Amino acid sequence: MKRFVIGDIHGAHKALLQCFERSGFDRDRDLLISLGDVCDGWPQVNQSIEELLRVKHLKVILGNHDQWTLKWMTDGWKEELWLSQGGAATMESYRRDPKLVPESHKHLLQEAALFIELDNKLFVHGGINPGLTLDKQNPEILLWDRDLLNKAVKICKKTPDHRYGKWENIFVGHTATEYYRTFEPIHACNVWAMDTGAGWSGKLTIMDMDSTQYWQSDLTPSLYPNISGRR
Repeated sequence: MKRFVIGDIHGAHKALLQCFERSGFDRDRDLLISLGDVCDGWPQVNQSIEELLRVKHLKVILGNHDQWTLKWMTDGWKEELWLSQGGAATMESYRRDPKLVPESHKHLLQEAALFIELDNKLFVHGGINPGLTLDKQNPEILLWDRDLLNKAVKICKKTPDHRYGKWENIFVGHTATEYYRTFEPIHACNVWAMDTGAGWSGKLTIMDMDSTQYWQSDLTPSLYPNISGRR
């Protein structure tokens, strides 16, 4: 069994398939950890979740967009902020009717974890407060934080051996590396930023979490021509 981690998918099913193919991912044998934000952005959220459900050894982290989507799926909630940030595309993928969402899709998001520890690795969508133990973390920080990555990027320039917590590597999504003018994963101190902009103008990235070798999709706008996504 190989062990993989994948960044924010944002409804880009075509990019997900490319990552699986290019990495040689085996849906029956290999482990996959999704860092969250499967939803909102490109028009294939339905297909993306269905594809993940085909993975036998799957662990999913809850992202802030997944949390929004789950509210819509369960009680019809929708706000303009969510709609403008890719929620409209998520609704369209289910024909704008939460009653048409398969129970298995809702269950995937309902059971998603706020963080996962595996061996000496930590997986979280947003970030953590390094001064607190995991059981004391604020869920909003786990879902929305950008400070961990931003500080790691600054600190590693002066102190590359600086470590956050006890972990060999901390894998995060949420903050697109596009903000740092790259579509590649960013390695800063012991933090790996895995959101390489698939929800915007970038690529989707899948990584072997043990070797840190990674593979990427094409630029997502090229996979969905004439569709604006979240851009």
